[in-house]
Formats: sequence, structure tokens, C-alpha cells
Amino acid sequence: MALLLLHSLTLVLLSLISPLSSLKTHQPQQLSLSFPLSLTPLNHSHVLKNPIFASLQSNTNNNRPLGVVKSSFKYTMALVVSLPIGTPPQTQQVVLDTGSQLSWIKCNNNNNNKDNNKNKQPLAEKTSSMFNPTLSSSFSALPCTHPLCKPRNPDFTLPTSCDQNRLCHYSYFYADGTYAEGNLVREKIALSNTQTTPPLILGCTRDSSSAEGILGMNLGRLSFSSQTRLSKFSYCVPDRTRRNIPAGIFFLGENPNSGMFRYVDFLKPASQRMPNFDPLAYTVGVEGIRIGGKRLSISRTAFRADRGGAGQTIVDSGTEYTFLVAEAYGKVREEVAARAGARGRAAEKRGFVYEGALDLCYVGRAEEIGRLVGEMVFEFENGVEIRVAAERVFTDVGGGATCLSIGRSDLLGVESNIIGNFHQQNLWVEFDLVNRRVGFGEADCSRS
Repeated sequence: MALLLLHSLTLVLLSLISPLSSLKTHQPQQLSLSFPLSLTPLNHSHVLKNPIFASLQSNTNNNRPLGVVKSSFKYTMALVVSLPIGTPPQTQQVVLDTGSQLSWIKCNNNNNNKDNNKNKQPLAEKTSSMFNPTLSSSFSALPCTHPLCKPRNPDFTLPTSCDQNRLCHYSYFYADGTYAEGNLVREKIALSNTQTTPPLILGCTRDSSSAEGILGMNLGRLSFSSQTRLSKFSYCVPDRTRRNIPAGIFFLGENPNSGMFRYVDFLKPASQRMPNFDPLAYTVGVEGIRIGGKRLSISRTAFRADRGGAGQTIVDSGTEYTFLVAEAYGKVREEVAARAGARGRAAEKRGFVYEGALDLCYVGRAEEIGRLVGEMVFEFENGVEIRVAAERVFTDVGGGATCLSIGRSDLLGVESNIIGNFHQQNLWVEFDLVNRRVGFGEADCSRS
């Protein structure tokens, strides 16, 4: 069994706009709050988030989805933040995910209506990894009459419905295949002894394929960033190739390092009705890719959404590796294989496909194969770049095998280009929600 690597994340809250800045203190404060982060190996089954889910129907008897398509791909690592939730706070682990909307936690009480629960669980349950609604005075479940509990609610991949307790039930899917279902609730998040969010709409999940919850940070109205009206947030992912992975950093509000960031504007969809386009994702425009100093002959249109939405390029902290549409991936794979040369061909694991999506793999260490290929660069408008060091062009997948850290998005089951957190290591990534742009800045995240 893989070892659990625990690290700490510094969460800095600086001059948040209403409503957070006006809760328990009336004057804006500059706070430095430290929360634990784990770069956590994942071990769960997966299903895909795909436009077909919008047409699936829930089973009204047990509220479980029918006809779910399963994927063979599994992400192995995730960025996990520990947050104090409820009153008094119960620490919950959630995956930092800029690619999804609803934040949810795992609940250990099937009946989420605490007022109807006469057999309250003991205080010892506070130490449980799951959230206990009966121990929180600020917890409340959303009834079926709530406006969010409508069968045509676009915020959910399956229709919301009423459960047997007349509470609002939801089901949710993610690009990495995670599935979660439970009740919609309201609950507070304590960011410090003096800073507490108002009651936020969260998912209280009783059934999920994931061991952790989700901190949804996309542009949707139910995301944590939208409900708290954040002006911006940013994070710095540490280098996970180090033997002892250092701390990462997550800022809410102004980042004191932002003077070094270079920005790319969010792209707007041509239409909100494109079936393969996610209008709530952080969409950017890649201009090209360089490998070993050579610019590949990939059409710019491969990184832009077509009329059906395919080709959208998003920045996602919740996806581990980077995935490219077939046109772009084919050119990258061809160039990497050519640069690996005769030595690479001798070491290539022909026919080996890691988790069904990473299909260029070798025998050897990632650093050794990477040196043969060289640095990879994602080019954006205005000269903005994401530089991927040679040792991160490949990833060790175990058993002496190393694979190109880029996969084919169609094998993942999506039609998008996704820049994952593996290629965000030692990089500041800031989401400026007011000016609708994303900023990048190179950094040693262990010292930031």
C-alpha cells in the first residue's frame, strides 16, 4: 500500500471582500492562517463526467443513478486541504478543485436532518474522518421546497430530487471519475477564531467513490469562491519529485507575490449551448507547445473550442496530469518519441497503457528519459508561458515504468485540453475573478 505523504499548506486570508470581511470583525484584517495539506495518494473507483450524464435519470427508490459509464483511469495524487467546518468546527479533508463547482464533505449520519435524529452520536465522533451533522449547531439541511431542488437545475449533472425525509438530494460527477451523492445543506466554515463564513451551500455526502470531499472553486454560483465572493485566489504546488515534498501555499485574496505574475484572460464561450464545453471552467487560449526548444506544428485551433465545444483548454487543480485532444497529443507524442531516440526505442514498453490513458511509456526513471527529451513549454498569448522541466515531462508510475505525463483526452472520456496539477508544480497560479484572468509565476514553492 502506498505511503500517505502528509505536508502542510499555508492558507492566507488577505482583505477578503464581503461577506467574509464583515462577519465577526468589521475592519478588514490581514491574516496568515495555516491549514494542513496532504499530497494524497488516491485509491477509489471512477466514473466519468460527460455530457451524457445530463440525460440520465435517477432511480426514485434509492436515488442512485442508472447507466453510469465507468472509466479505467485513476488519478493517483490530489491536493487536499483540511478545513474546520461546523460549529464547533470539525476538521474535514477536501480536494482543492478549480474544475468543479459544488463543495461537499463526507457525512457519517444518513439522516442529515439533525432535528429529527433523537439518537445523537457521542462527542467522540468529532475525531471521525467524516462530518457529524448532529454535533454542529450551525448545520441545516435544504428541504425539497428550496429553489435549488428542481429537476432541471443546471448546476448538477443529474437532476436533484426529494428523498424519503423530504430533503433535497443531489448526485454529482467529476472529470476524474469521482461520484458523490447526498443531501444539500447549509454550513459554516471557520477560517480562524475570528473569521467564519456565513452558512454556505454544501453537499453532505453519504455515498462517494472518494475518501475526501471537494472544495469546488470554479466559476459556478455554488462554488466556494462564488458564495464567499472572493476577488481572487491562488496557490503554489510544490515539487512532488523531491523525497520529502515541502509545503504548498494557498491564498484567498491578494497574493503578495502577484507583482511577478503574468496574466492571460479567460476565454468566453461562443455559445452556452455547446455540448462539449464547460462554461464554468477557467478557459484559456494556448498558442502552441515547444519541446526541447522546437515549436511543434500544432494548429492554434486545436486549443480553441469548436462549434460543439471540443478543444476547450482549461486550468484545473483537481486533474492530476495534462490531457490533450488528439491533434495536439499526436504531435507531442511523435516529437517526444523522436527525441528519445534509439535509447528510448529500446526502453519503450510497447503496448503498455497506464490506466488506459497514458500510452507512451518506457522502462527507466522519469528523470533519465526526460533528459533525452528536454524541457516542454506551453505558450499562451502575450508571451506568457508554463515551463515544464525535463524531469517532469515524464512520471514514474511504478514497477520500473515511466510514462509521458500527458494523456489523450478522448481516452479519458472528454473532448478538452486540461492542464493538470502535475504541470503546475513550482508555479504560482492565480485566478483573478474580478478581472477574469489567470496569472502564472515561476517559484520555488517550498520557499514561497
